[in-house]
Amino acid sequence: MNLERIRALREDRDWSQQELADTLHINRRTYSAYETGVNAIPLDILIALARIYHTSTDYLLDLTDVCAPYPPKK
Repeated sequence: MNLERIRALREDRDWSQQELADTLHINRRTYSAYETGVNAIPLDILIALARIYHTSTDYLLDLTDVCAPYPPKK
């Protein structure tokens, strides 16, 4: 997991942790714990982040440097 990448994506959009937590329907402290690595990011939140940022989970997991999302299933 690339926590710096996840934080940078949020900051590039000028979103606060509270704004993103509200979008994810979670507590800000919970989101902060994910972003700082205190708690592991659950799969459903990882998928939601990829959708919010229009990227792939592989990009968030630091498995690729390609930011573009995968094409949708047909």
